[in-house]
Amino acid sequence: MKIRILMLLGMPIALLFAFHSRKPLVFWPKQVYSFQHEAGFKERVELGHLLFYDPVLSADSSVSCASCHLQYTAFAHVDHALSHGIHDSIGNRNAPALMNLAWHRELMWDGAIHHLDMQSLAPISHPAEMGSSIQEVVGKLNRSRKYAGAFYKAFGDSLASGEFVLKSISRFLTTLVSNRSKYDSVMNGTSVFTAQQKSGYEIFRKHCNSCHTEPLFTSLKYEDNGLPLNPRLNDLGRYSITQNTADSSRFKIPTLRNITYSYPYMHDGRFNSLGEVLNHYEKGMVQRKGMQKALKHNITLSSVQKVDLVAFLLTLNDKHFLFNPELGFPKNN
Repeated sequence: MKIRILMLLGMPIALLFAFHSRKPLVFWPKQVYSFQHEAGFKERVELGHLLFYDPVLSADSSVSCASCHLQYTAFAHVDHALSHGIHDSIGNRNAPALMNLAWHRELMWDGAIHHLDMQSLAPISHPAEMGSSIQEVVGKLNRSRKYAGAFYKAFGDSLASGEFVLKSISRFLTTLVSNRSKYDSVMNGTSVFTAQQKSGYEIFRKHCNSCHTEPLFTSLKYEDNGLPLNPRLNDLGRYSITQNTADSSRFKIPTLRNITYSYPYMHDGRFNSLGEVLNHYEKGMVQRKGMQKALKHNITLSSVQKVDLVAFLLTLNDKHFLFNPELGFPKNN
């Protein structure tokens, strides 16, 4: 008994509470990016917020980050299967939902970006997205009177620079945290699942959790989920970065948080509904050598089980995140 007490005293308080209450707390992994304590963090977030919603970042000042990452759709793009940029150009991948990025060591569907500060460079310079360059963006910002004060407050210098622009946007991106869904309240012991949601959760844990791992609902890994190759895009995912044949057709696993708001689904936006996604895993997968182990066999669910699973997925919707005015279009923009 004495040894057991000493062991308990060494536990974190939250774990002691979980042991005592028997309530299923889910612990989040350590953040990759923690900028909250750096000087000027609040001001940099405010500046990044302005830049995120400002089309000045694009070559013709017609497209902002928010054009493809709209808050009400979980910072994803539901109007087009593939990203939609300047001059009505179409990109080669679906614009992913943006949330909980402070926990991501690598970004993009193929992990091409290795630091959050560098993320914005990709859409800014992509010819079918913003079609600009960081140098052009900095020049336009320095010709704009409205930004001088914001840069000064954030960095102590009224002149914009590429470093200041990219850091400001990344600081804002770390504030896009979704952790107030019904699922979260259940895990925190302040709510309970309905019988249907509980059934769906059990189905999820059995069939989906190995890839869409709690609590981020992504393992952050790259996997081949058996999608037939899109002949128009010929996109081999992670292979384009590593040139390792084992990475062919592997894409970063997206989060399921706010999933009912962030359609269309998959890296090329080929599926418009969760029903289509479930059908893919039941009878649409192309078996390949590098397939994720859990997908070596079709996932066959009854119609009732499918409804229960979707009922659980609905508990991952976070309306505070989706409709929080502090993350929406800035009032002073």
